[in-house]
Amino acid sequence: MPSVTYSSTRGSATQKNISFRDVVMTGLAHDRGLFVPDTLPTVSPSELSSWRSLSYADLAIEVISKFVDDDQVPRKNLEDIVKRSCDAFRAEDVTPVIEVGGHAVLELFHGPTFAFKDVALQMLGNFFEYFLATGSNGGRLAVLGATSGDTGSAAIYGLRGKKGIDCIILYPRGRVSEIQERQMTTVPDANIHCVAVEGTFDDCQDLVKASFADKEFRDKVKLGAVNSINWCRVLAQTTYYFWSYLRVTDNHPEVKAVNYSVPTGNFGDILAGYYSKRMGLPVGKLIVATNENDILHRFFTKGEYHRYNIAESISPSMDICVSSNFERYLYHLADDDASTLASWMSTFESTGKITIAGDQLQRAQGDFLSARADTAMTLQTIKEYYDDHSYMLCPHSAVGVSAIHQLKEVNVATVCLATAHEAKFPAACQRAVDPLPTPPEQLSKLFSLKVRSSNCPNDLKTVQAFMEKRIEDRVNGVVAVASCSSTSSSSDSSCGCPFANGQAKKLMIGAAVAALAGILATQLVAKKR
Repeated sequence: MPSVTYSSTRGSATQKNISFRDVVMTGLAHDRGLFVPDTLPTVSPSELSSWRSLSYADLAIEVISKFVDDDQVPRKNLEDIVKRSCDAFRAEDVTPVIEVGGHAVLELFHGPTFAFKDVALQMLGNFFEYFLATGSNGGRLAVLGATSGDTGSAAIYGLRGKKGIDCIILYPRGRVSEIQERQMTTVPDANIHCVAVEGTFDDCQDLVKASFADKEFRDKVKLGAVNSINWCRVLAQTTYYFWSYLRVTDNHPEVKAVNYSVPTGNFGDILAGYYSKRMGLPVGKLIVATNENDILHRFFTKGEYHRYNIAESISPSMDICVSSNFERYLYHLADDDASTLASWMSTFESTGKITIAGDQLQRAQGDFLSARADTAMTLQTIKEYYDDHSYMLCPHSAVGVSAIHQLKEVNVATVCLATAHEAKFPAACQRAVDPLPTPPEQLSKLFSLKVRSSNCPNDLKTVQAFMEKRIEDRVNGVVAVASCSSTSSSSDSSCGCPFANGQAKKLMIGAAVAALAGILATQLVAKKR
């Protein structure tokens, strides 16, 4: 049976019936849409039951093989990709399911960077490696990603040292936790490049999307994506919905459908649950849990997907005002009509607003419930669970737990996704619990490691010039500082690239500056922060 093919939500004729290999390597569709499956495979009750005794890796292989057959990745190679990905986790079950406070918790923080994104990004990195080794892109890929905290480090740990891949991660300067930043900037591999952008996560995300829309640049550097715009990430995340359903019903055979509360900003994690439900997994309620940046909650309660400024919160990975994966759901809400979706997105891009009502809003509310937890509610939840259950929640996971209490869905059939380890957010958690539990050694030792990072303004040409120079230097074996200024300490430094502050300079001058920077870079001695 052939593999599932994919088409863009925006409906371009050249972006239809695309193979899994090309979708993974392309990331964002060339018409700026997102790839969605042309057909959705199903899982029967008997087939689901037959998976009950499988290990996490073997279950993941079965789920992914519903989409990916031998014409894209031979079974033996798929097994190798998935099993190597799962071997990176500290827990034998990869994503353990436990019971706390009368409901289940799906612990997704047992990977290399202590965050849920490790599940998908370990797999994505290994898929990239396989496709490059078997003919894609001439063996080269420049991965550009934006992060609000956890995607960056998970992508870096999934791609570090991989042949033919450069990984450039943009993050909003001063808007991620110190541990999140150190997880990214302490990785010494030459193919990893961390860039602190003056702005918000949405600014970083806009830079990524604009780079994918720039055909000349995209083709020149062989651009690829690690953000959840890449379908492979959503597909990989469906695996833990199947896993957790089986574990809950192992312990409670009377449960017929499992509810999920998902702390989310970009909508990718809960979208995986939505697709799992459509495949036939007995999912009850899907709860969208947001912090103060509640564009998704406003949509599902009032039909208003209206862009507001970002409010800085104690759950920074959810400080997002435009959910990059939401376009996939809107496409399905529009009955898979690309023209309707394109019209909605055009309106949103010009006005910052999409508004639905009537039957469409009722359908959306039938698909998802939602709740909002502000800082006070989040801290109260962290404190209560530690005091009452001796269980520590991170500020994101606590948002999901708060949601089920607000909606009165605390029961054995409800799973809250614990998306990160609390030790990644000590400043926030200490506002609720003091003293804090001892952090894992892997996180505490980050403060003794050297850091590498660069600063860039929120400017597309600056970022693109930086990428090109860094890739060129690495390919040529040069220990160099590219266009943006680099630092090995927490001190401020301004960007010195040819396009800094929007001032275009002549190529000759730019080349001279870059050459001088390269010479000076060899004299830099890395310092501890």
